[in-house]
Amino acid sequence: MTVSNRSFAQIRQALLDREEVALVDVREEAPFAESHPLFAANIPLSKLELEVYSRIPRRDTQVTVYDNGEGLAQIAAQRLQALGYTEVSLLEGGLDGWRSAGGELFIDVNVPSKSFGELVESQRHTPSLAAEEVQALLDSNADVVVLDARRFDEYQTMSIPTGISVP
Repeated sequence: MTVSNRSFAQIRQALLDREEVALVDVREEAPFAESHPLFAANIPLSKLELEVYSRIPRRDTQVTVYDNGEGLAQIAAQRLQALGYTEVSLLEGGLDGWRSAGGELFIDVNVPSKSFGELVESQRHTPSLAAEEVQALLDSNADVVVLDARRFDEYQTMSIPTGISVP
């Protein structure tokens, strides 16, 4: 099966036109966290068949996959086609192609939600507490609820005692 290329400019225009776009980084989470476009989703090749149907339910969604030259994107594109996805393409030039075309790259995971939180905090002056202040409130049995909005796997790894996971 032949897989076409899709350029940074085409993806940017589709986003500006509010088209449905799935830009998928098929590397593992650690390299994804080191550098990726803002709205890229991380579905590692090793988990593609397990996650793709729930993350991209419509098989006619325009799916563009990329890697950083490891050769994973081509394999992922072929697997997606075999799974019934009809509009699959490769990001022209991969991650380097995105960067060279002027696309910005971000570090860490959950960048859109973190950026949104920082925007709300700066615009609405959301108060924050130091860890010691939170501990003092918990120690004094104050009437507080601690909500942890991180992914559940992060919450399971480390969280504030009494915190409730609400990803």
